[in-house]
Amino acid sequence: MDMDAFTAVHGPQWARLNVLSRKRRLSGAEADELLELYQSVSAQLSLIRSVASESALSASLSATLARARTRFTGAKSNVFLDTVRFFAVSLPAAFYRLRWLTLIVGAAFIAIGALFALWVEGNPAVLATMASDAQLRQLVDHDFVSYYSENPAASFAGAVWTNNAWIAAQLVAFGITGVFVPYQIFLNAQNVGMTAGAMFAFGRGDVFFSYILPHGLMELTSIFIAAAAGLRIFWAWVSPGPRTRLDALAREGRSLMTVAAGLVLVLFVSGLVEAFVTPSPLPVWAKISIGALVLAGYWTYTLVLGGSAVRAGETGDLGADDAGASIRST
Repeated sequence: MDMDAFTAVHGPQWARLNVLSRKRRLSGAEADELLELYQSVSAQLSLIRSVASESALSASLSATLARARTRFTGAKSNVFLDTVRFFAVSLPAAFYRLRWLTLIVGAAFIAIGALFALWVEGNPAVLATMASDAQLRQLVDHDFVSYYSENPAASFAGAVWTNNAWIAAQLVAFGITGVFVPYQIFLNAQNVGMTAGAMFAFGRGDVFFSYILPHGLMELTSIFIAAAAGLRIFWAWVSPGPRTRLDALAREGRSLMTVAAGLVLVLFVSGLVEAFVTPSPLPVWAKISIGALVLAGYWTYTLVLGGSAVRAGETGDLGADDAGASIRST
């Protein structure tokens, strides 16, 4: 095959395909023309490759065809609009759907922690098994408070943020097991409760609450939300309803991983409070008020925007185009 003659004959088609593939907007006629040219040039490229598969012409036409293919197989979405939709619709809808389960998990956490605190405070023998008297004194008089200020605030905020975000992601991702979430909630409630019990046993209960509440109101709520998301995924597997188990898991998994992504930002805020507000010289009432305002902001965001989105039919799942088709049981 004479490549120069072949190029001379079909060159105008290639040039036209290149022009159409680069246009921002296509009319109906141009879209039809683009499809016809794509089919023709694809056949021509196959012929060229049979003669010279590694030629510069083959590479150039492949690039043009790839660009043209994206025009009729998918359009780019507006990043700004996608971001606005995520924060105004998808994320609050996902949070809203978990509101009652979040409160239930929170109530269970508080109950378990309170029981351990009472147990430790009222039993010197239990305190003795935790550590020596000198070590407990070091904890309640120094270590508990210094933990929040022994490192630079910025690096401490980053460490707290990444650690809590990782915990939240695990609660969502491993919730499907059905045992990971209850175990983690029990373990964390036990740790918090026993620390509180030790602080109260040495008459430092006021210090415990003054250092836990400013950031803990939002931080612990975030953990409760992540736990609720994990349990919701588990329940979709146990009781899928009219959907197949695979479809139910996919839907809940997609929508509730939205929660994990959103909690990264929520935990960033609570990390800033923990690093800059909790150890600050502000009055205790002011520090707790800041933490309460952050928590109130979350619930306002969830109940107002999330309630509106859910009533409009949103779940936090991906759109139909991104989620793809699903197999339904008959």
